[in-house]
Amino acid sequence: MSAPAPDLQRPAITPAFQQISAARKAKNMTATILMGSAFVIAVAPLVWLLWTVLQKGFTRVLNADWWQKSMAGLTGRQQGGGVYHAIYGTLVQSLICAVIAVPIAIMVAIYLVEYGKRTRLAKWITFTVDILSGVPSIVAALFIYSLWIITFGFPRSAFAVSLALVMLMIPVVVRTTEELLKIVPDELREAAYALGIPKWKTIVKIVIPTALSGIITGIMLAIARVMGETAPVLILVGYNPFINNNPFSGNMASLPLFMNDSRLTINAIGEGRVWGAAVTLILIITVINLLASVISKLTAVKSK
Repeated sequence: MSAPAPDLQRPAITPAFQQISAARKAKNMTATILMGSAFVIAVAPLVWLLWTVLQKGFTRVLNADWWQKSMAGLTGRQQGGGVYHAIYGTLVQSLICAVIAVPIAIMVAIYLVEYGKRTRLAKWITFTVDILSGVPSIVAALFIYSLWIITFGFPRSAFAVSLALVMLMIPVVVRTTEELLKIVPDELREAAYALGIPKWKTIVKIVIPTALSGIITGIMLAIARVMGETAPVLILVGYNPFINNNPFSGNMASLPLFMNDSRLTINAIGEGRVWGAAVTLILIITVINLLASVISKLTAVKSK
């Protein structure tokens, strides 16, 4: 005779951990309330700041002349003028900074991840990057002032500002690129090596394209960060009410310098220009952040 079939319908057993005690519920509720309160405390000053800036300066950016004209021939007491020259200076200084800082930072990150693992040089580079990450912008500006202007004898210029911004931008891009290269699967590298592809070509053709989306995003965010630095422009270049096409000589305006120019705050007209420049800077940084998101999506590696 055949053995009887086993009973497959077993009674459901409720695990002990599903029976949540009142004490655990109270702790969960307390933690939720504390986290929510911390979020509100952190966001409330930001919302208040944005509301104040937009309320006092948004009407300025709605005027077409604000984007098309400079302050050439105008004083702080006269109506009219715009911020075109300051936008130009901000973009030029940030572009020069990016051209210098991005290649250096990417090469440093590639060395740390692909070539310099557990080497003494890599430890020193990592230590230096950590130090630069905590350097205040005014210290970077004073260093460039003492080296570039006092020691080498070059004049105050927009290029000197870009050099100070390079010191602030390099550690951000290095850290971002380093972390993104680390998350690239080692299987991709090993597969390329198994096919006889040299290491440098594996990095250029496989590793960097895989992490390119995040690298570009990090670069764009780093550019947005250095655009708002005030100390370098106050120390290394003077204000100019019109456009200067030579970044290596002469004064050049920028949005942070425009907001700190004493001649603009002597009356209500100048105060309105300052608030308008603040809104303009916020809008430009917002656009850069949105571009970073779009470029990140377009350059992301798509799985088939």
